[in-house]
Amino acid sequence: MCRMILALGSFSTQSVLNAALSMSEGMTASHDGPICRHPNGWGALWRNSLASHGLSVHRDTRSIKESLRQSLLHEIETDFLTIHVRHATLAHNQGIECTHPITRQGMLVPWYLFHNGFLPTVYQKLGLERSTFDSGEYFDYIIPPTQDKFSDNLEIIKKLENLAPGGSSANAIVVNPKRAYVIHWTPKNTRFPLYFTMYKVQTKSAFFIASEIISKIAPYECWHPLTQGEIIELPLTHK
Repeated sequence: MCRMILALGSFSTQSVLNAALSMSEGMTASHDGPICRHPNGWGALWRNSLASHGLSVHRDTRSIKESLRQSLLHEIETDFLTIHVRHATLAHNQGIECTHPITRQGMLVPWYLFHNGFLPTVYQKLGLERSTFDSGEYFDYIIPPTQDKFSDNLEIIKKLENLAPGGSSANAIVVNPKRAYVIHWTPKNTRFPLYFTMYKVQTKSAFFIASEIISKIAPYECWHPLTQGEIIELPLTHK
């Protein structure tokens, strides 16, 4: 299980990093889930005009608390930033290959996935004998490798609804150089609906989506929960 935050617009990079750190340490937790700390690695993706495809990636298998300062992310200036802090559902699914964002090289653009949840049955839809890493299998299940956009949001939700029972959530932030998508879908019978509820807020200068309400970014009452089954598309137009 994980925590995620996305920022788009004019914002303080340090404030987004602080938000991710707070969620990782359970400082902003006000949900119904049993997990408050997320120490099993973290990753970030941000717009960088000097990078290949215009996006830079950082991954670290250590906790964000332990390694944030060494990452030097506080020095970057960007208008798009996503951060993911992780609590591995299965102990053996740790290491850099399981640290988000997960990457796929499509025919037109590279795709990146940040996932919060556990989807242990998605491998069945891929014709596999067993699951190796559910987030990677989820990526392969929904990402269109020959396109640079989702062609049908309703089709993606239908694919998630067709998964065999046993999963907790398919909440995700999916990014390519042209677009970012936020998928907000959790089975109706989830035990922890608040834990898997994401929130959005529009400030004067930026738009944020996060796994928890971050009062240091905007007052509590300004945040609004995303709708179940909602997919938000955010064009990443170049300056």
